[in-house]
Amino acid sequence: MDTPNLGLPDYYVNRELAQLEFNARVLHQAKDESVPLLERLKFLCICSTNLDEFFEIRVSGLKQRLEISSAAVGRDNLSPAEVLRRIFERTTELVAEQYRVLNEELIPALRDSGIRFLRRDEWTPEQRQWLQDYFHAEVEPVLSPTALDPTRPFPRILNKSLNFIVDLHGRDAFGRQCRRAIVQAPRSLPRLIPLPAELGGSGETDFVFLSSIIHAFVDELFTGMSIDGCYQFRVTRNSDLYIDDEEVDDLMRALEGELSDSGYGAAVRLEMAHDCPGELADYLLEQFYLGTSDLYRVEGPVNLNRLLAVSDLVSGDDLKYPPFTPGLPKQFVKSNIFEVIAKEDVLLHHPYESFAPVIDLVHRASGDPNVLAIKQTLYRTTPDSPIVASLVAAARAGKEVTVMIELRARFDEAANIELANKLQEAGAHTVYGVVGYKTHCKMVLIVRRESGKIRRYVHLGTGNYHPKTARAYSDYGLFSADEKLTEDVHEVFMQITSLTKTAPLNLLHQSPFTLHDGLLQLIKREIRNVAAGGTGHIIAKINALVEPEIIRALYEASLSGVHVDLIVRGVCCLRPGIPGLSENIRVRSIIGRFLEHSRCYYFHNDGDEEVYCASADWMDRNFFRRIEIMFPIRNPQIKQRLIGDLDLYLADNTQAWQLRPNGEYELVTPGMDAPVCAQSSLLGRLAESA
Repeated sequence: MDTPNLGLPDYYVNRELAQLEFNARVLHQAKDESVPLLERLKFLCICSTNLDEFFEIRVSGLKQRLEISSAAVGRDNLSPAEVLRRIFERTTELVAEQYRVLNEELIPALRDSGIRFLRRDEWTPEQRQWLQDYFHAEVEPVLSPTALDPTRPFPRILNKSLNFIVDLHGRDAFGRQCRRAIVQAPRSLPRLIPLPAELGGSGETDFVFLSSIIHAFVDELFTGMSIDGCYQFRVTRNSDLYIDDEEVDDLMRALEGELSDSGYGAAVRLEMAHDCPGELADYLLEQFYLGTSDLYRVEGPVNLNRLLAVSDLVSGDDLKYPPFTPGLPKQFVKSNIFEVIAKEDVLLHHPYESFAPVIDLVHRASGDPNVLAIKQTLYRTTPDSPIVASLVAAARAGKEVTVMIELRARFDEAANIELANKLQEAGAHTVYGVVGYKTHCKMVLIVRRESGKIRRYVHLGTGNYHPKTARAYSDYGLFSADEKLTEDVHEVFMQITSLTKTAPLNLLHQSPFTLHDGLLQLIKREIRNVAAGGTGHIIAKINALVEPEIIRALYEASLSGVHVDLIVRGVCCLRPGIPGLSENIRVRSIIGRFLEHSRCYYFHNDGDEEVYCASADWMDRNFFRRIEIMFPIRNPQIKQRLIGDLDLYLADNTQAWQLRPNGEYELVTPGMDAPVCAQSSLLGRLAESA
């Protein structure tokens, strides 16, 4: 059989359209009646948040690209204009489905459970009076309604803020005719207001949207004029910060300058109330330099994300996932963490297992007189991070503390600048990364003196040092004192801080140097083993598969008889199951209670199995524009445990979606087989019941 042309556009899925399909899978969780009700609402909000970021980063990038050239840039051979057209079509469907689910499924189900969102026509006289008092006391004092006339330019509208365009008539205080006004709702105001229990009826929890309150009493902002209509809207802007690495002398100052104006980038999307007259919609589109394909009409609040607050405002644990206590491996119970790691490697699987040992490692190191130095990378963490507190304490105690903090972690730039300042003030050596590359690897290195000799300890992870996301994201973390591994981590830190070349690494593969080529060689080894009469099998659990050379290599592996199983949570640009090309490749996506974030790779290696964990997805940026690491799992028991985890994800038939050759996803169902849920199984195996 002739070898197919692996460069054909039909063999590649567009990256942006694949990301929209991931959001469709998230939205499906909001429709799944087996998911607790408030968790369904949360998935609806997550889908909305994902779409916000998609427009802020991906759509804005496409629009910028279109201004430069109309030529196609991806292997799918779609032009920016064609991709934008398809995005509008698919997003229009998704948004319509979002609000259908909210209005027809979730709001009625929540009402049946005693949680009501009261519309203006449902308010009792007592509720209306209370809300009017609330408007006068809490809302009106912070509003600055802006009448529009030739002397007043259209006001600056902050990215993703809640706003109203008011259609009115009459004469203002100066005797002039006034037709339109803008009311901006400050972000300091809560978007969801709970009514006092005495006004909510028997045992019910009643909420009113801020938008409903402003709409109901907007006439009190324009005394002497008549209101013909009031319509909410929200504009989404380009939020991708641009820093020219070649021209910047001080990255922190440059970022601070960009952040000060980051809420007012070019508009990319306008969301508006469904009943807003066309004349007003056209007027707003003109003000934001947008076209009709950038307008999305919605039947409900323009910012669904704010509904996340409901889960914190109501009790009712029966409407949420059952609580659990992350498990603690027995090695760590009443033991010195350094003694534990010195004996053997230990793997943690979050959130099923506790993140506390990671915090404890840095905390113990900060107060241990035998510890000489602590080095760590930080990509995302909390402002009150206990790890940062320990690093500060260690620096103040005179230990050598080096922190590689990535200032350009998207949407966390301001928080990371604040953390960097805190660490610098404590005396820690704070490094902001390498020009042109984001530092995305997850590493802690502890240098300790033991019996007159230096010994190193490391923690390497697939996720961030973020205690909160460690309760919601599925990630692996490895503790080790392996001499070769710790030597490699030392060399990577030396390279990041000194920018000098390092000796060849023993065990680690590192971007942007050896990771991409290393993976290609591992794939080719499977191909050679099959050609020699052996067996070839690759399993990769990643968040995204985009990079074309890796996709091409996987196609070649499939053609050679290598079995390839890909567990790709989000974007996958490879098409599996195409006869004569990828019939040996299966792709599935797991969407469940926890965000699947771990990166784990398996290679059969003709029976001498190899397993790696990594900070990197299989994307261009991870291979060529970031500092990433891939580390081998050498402990036989941990290796078999990870292989078992991968097999469990491949057996999941309740939360898995199978990618079809046409680029569409199909939900996997148990059929006649016993139901298998990977996340539930891991919870039962590793966590403790609360």
